Amino acid sequence: MPINTATKPDSGFTTSAPEKSNIRWFVCALLFAATTINYMDRSVFSLIEPLLHKLPFMGWDSTQDAFHQPVFDNNFGTVVMYFQIAYGVGLLTTGRIIDKIGTKIGYALAIAVWALSSMSHALVGSVAGFCLARFMLGIGESGNFPAAIKATTEWFPTEERALATGIFNSGSNASALIAPALVAWVTMRFGWRAAFVTTGSMGIIWLVVWLLFPYNKLRRGATLTQENLKPVTEGGPLLSKLLGTPGLYAFSIAKGLTDPIWWFYLFYLPQFLNRNYGLTLKDAYWYLVTVYMLASVGSIFGGWLSGILMKRGFSINAGRKLAMLVCALAVLPVMLVPQMHHIAPHNAWPATLLIGLAAAAHQGWSANLFSTPTDMFPSTAVSTVVGIGGAVGAVGGATFTWIVKNYFSLHPTLIFTLAGMAYITSLLIFQFLVPRLGQPRAA
Repeated sequence: MPINTATKPDSGFTTSAPEKSNIRWFVCALLFAATTINYMDRSVFSLIEPLLHKLPFMGWDSTQDAFHQPVFDNNFGTVVMYFQIAYGVGLLTTGRIIDKIGTKIGYALAIAVWALSSMSHALVGSVAGFCLARFMLGIGESGNFPAAIKATTEWFPTEERALATGIFNSGSNASALIAPALVAWVTMRFGWRAAFVTTGSMGIIWLVVWLLFPYNKLRRGATLTQENLKPVTEGGPLLSKLLGTPGLYAFSIAKGLTDPIWWFYLFYLPQFLNRNYGLTLKDAYWYLVTVYMLASVGSIFGGWLSGILMKRGFSINAGRKLAMLVCALAVLPVMLVPQMHHIAPHNAWPATLLIGLAAAAHQGWSANLFSTPTDMFPSTAVSTVVGIGGAVGAVGGATFTWIVKNYFSLHPTLIFTLAGMAYITSLLIFQFLVPRLGQPRAA
């Protein structure tokens, strides 16, 4: 295999590897594993929520019912928000750092920080301690998606990127299948602190495998689409060029409106099942598994759908947006979730299945939305764009968490209505800003 030496980590590709080398699927498997670990680390805090009731510093009032816990709800929500704020702050910088130093080194640094931060939760003895640990976890985890999306750009052709993204992004759902059972088993035997050490150590194992893999020696050359997009960021400083392109705003707004909905499911689904149907973490396991199994199917299906449409003659613009429209429409029934408690007050399955459908649609949406930066920008700017969009998503997540922690218990209809309408709204804005996806457009 001939090798071409690059002058900078991402100034070019180091080989002329086959366009569709099967090694790309091994890389996809590594991205899937990293995303699984990423979500396991961030979800442990919500999974141990019932155990936090026993920690005096969290403020649970045993004389009140579960729906009237203002101190605990505020502390829990504040800790969650610290992660989201740090995640957003991190994304503003990690994307650009990864574009500068390359995918392999950038990804390695990110997972090292978040794995160690995850394990540091075991040392916490106050709300402030949780906030600090979650903040550092958010900084580290912010590198996952900018690095993973950049990797798909470097390894997969245009029509396969949404599928590859859907596959590795389904790691967020795989974590929901593994984490509840693993956390329940570990906490029952060793306590809640051991749960953070367990998931954090998995990141260290992944890091060793990633460092041993000859990433830069095997990745393929840039695609014609990426070559054609080079003028989008030429002729000035990268950030100033990006800020002058509608695509950056289209992607960022869509992330800002829809990312918070997924975070809502991730952080509040165990609490929702516990408070509305009396399900403990052990009792809720199969409900959680169902939601995230459906989400995995949706993630892969959404990525497959746009790819198959392109292979059958649809343009990049039509293929991506039609797949996103299907997903946006499939989310709408989630607005009926609050009514399910009145229709079947002792049966959590109706509400669970509606949330599962919405989670599947969200993941299909995300598989395609994450692919849009690769349709609008060259590979040297993809991580930066994903980082900026992710930062907006984190700000939206923190804002939505503030709304949830103040209104969810007493006004669930408001929350689920916002969750249902976010995707259609995002797609309309995206269409207005980028009517022709996949084609260079002047600033």
